[in-house]
Amino acid sequence: MATNAEIAGRFEEFADLLEADDVEYKPRAYRRAAENIRAHPVPIADRIEAGDEEVLEEIDGVGDAISSKIVEYVDTGAIEELEDLHAELPIDIADITRIEGVGPKTAGKLYRELGIETLDDLEDAAEAGEIQEIKGFGPKTEENIRENLEFAREVGQRHLLGEGRPLADDVLGFLEGLEAVERCEVAGSIRRWRETIGDVDVLVGTNAGEDVIDAFTDWDSVDSEIESGPEKASVRVGEVRVDLRVVVPEEFGSALQYFTGSKDHNVTLRNYAIDRGMKLNEYGAFDVSGVDDADGGQRIGDRVAGETEEGMYESLGLPWIPPELREDRGEIEAAANDALPDLITREDIHGDLHTHTEWSDGNTSIEAMVEAAADLGYEFYGVADHAEGPGIVGGMGLSDTEILEQVEQIREVAAAVDIEVLAGIEANVDAAGEIGLTEEVIDALDVIVASPHSALDQDAETATDRLVTAVENRAVDVLGHPSGRMLNERSGLEFDGTALGRAAAEHDTALEVNANPRRLDLWGSAVQAALEEGAPISINTDAHQPSTLEYMRWGVHTARRGWAEPADVINTWDLEKLREFLH
Repeated sequence: MATNAEIAGRFEEFADLLEADDVEYKPRAYRRAAENIRAHPVPIADRIEAGDEEVLEEIDGVGDAISSKIVEYVDTGAIEELEDLHAELPIDIADITRIEGVGPKTAGKLYRELGIETLDDLEDAAEAGEIQEIKGFGPKTEENIRENLEFAREVGQRHLLGEGRPLADDVLGFLEGLEAVERCEVAGSIRRWRETIGDVDVLVGTNAGEDVIDAFTDWDSVDSEIESGPEKASVRVGEVRVDLRVVVPEEFGSALQYFTGSKDHNVTLRNYAIDRGMKLNEYGAFDVSGVDDADGGQRIGDRVAGETEEGMYESLGLPWIPPELREDRGEIEAAANDALPDLITREDIHGDLHTHTEWSDGNTSIEAMVEAAADLGYEFYGVADHAEGPGIVGGMGLSDTEILEQVEQIREVAAAVDIEVLAGIEANVDAAGEIGLTEEVIDALDVIVASPHSALDQDAETATDRLVTAVENRAVDVLGHPSGRMLNERSGLEFDGTALGRAAAEHDTALEVNANPRRLDLWGSAVQAALEEGAPISINTDAHQPSTLEYMRWGVHTARRGWAEPADVINTWDLEKLREFLH
């Protein structure tokens, strides 16, 4: 069964090959469709196989032509037009474009000039000195390709947000210490807090751009310089590429808005501006209502904003839109109608309900975890070690007897501290949706988190039924990491997010945003789908040691990407309301 990610991958491949073939416009349309297909909360293939092709009408950027190709792929496992394109351009496009500086157009040119189809072909040509002979390439390009071949072979995946953002914070800390830097901020997908990132984008406002770039490329943390010029530079820090762009301070706001993206958000915003006689770009917001040729240059018309990002939106009569929302999922319309959500913040969180101790696979004691939670200023804290069940590595799950013994110890710890300590368990959602706890254990506990850990290759219909069965169980308070995915490792379950959200709302079961940066499960669009059905959300760290309680940062921003407000998240409620919810 084709997953949404698999279908999206075909259109990403389509876009790259079309771009390699010098086709204009179409690649961008395919990339937008791919992104929306990947993020769609409902398994598309299941709906199509059930005869419901109307699901395709729900996906932004998917028109008749792309819809027919999706149906063709679901029905046959192939897209004839893509196969024909492969025959014309037999390039391992994904592999070759992992080389720094080699995009689809370059890959197409390398194929046409030298017949390069694979990374091995590319390495042979580079070693033979053939690439530098191509017009527009040269020795430096060839050397760059040769130096990056090993890296391209090793890295086929994006970096986790939890890996990239700390590096971004370090970059910002370094740049903020430079006298010439007036303003700096991250941009791109990392500022939108996507769960994985391609690289770290940083923007600086300065009147001494070359001085900043020189200092940046000389930074002690830099392992290698990829390229540098008067306005931008790229370096590698460890395995992560960091791209710096410098602009004059008066254009910092417009550049920040432009380079934060997403592309789809920016396109919709620019069209919104055009309808109002305005032009937006990285240099500012321009009133072009009295200009005959608004496309005659980047700085045509009267510049009315650009120094601040807030001003860019204000120039259109809109409030500032938080970066997490800028995915073209209705945020501009909401802003125009004064209906943007009042997004949850880290300060709104009063506690954590899903954590582990040395009783199962955690690394420390109940006392140490509780003390760390108290140090964070939490009002309540839930211990939820693993129960026995399939998928628990190393047999670390607790038996019924051990659970009851742990409850007694939790009560003893709770009596000696000011923070409210809740006795919980992470039960296993088996392949049929059952949790396998006895009534005696259920009655002894304050909170039950139920999570899938095995049988993660079920088809979407079966997976949805399984998860719905779990949330309908009267004992289950929180459905933990619903898909079971591990970013860059396994995709986990696909399920109907709308159906799951509806069931969770009907049965007062919270759906978890697991804040572990390897999970971030639920994710933004799935949170949004759940909230639209009225489902409550719980943000938990799944912490296995005190330091990982700080994972809450990633969970909060992921919930923000799903338009979550404080009242939507049970971790923000006062203890009395939470106790009532926890049955």
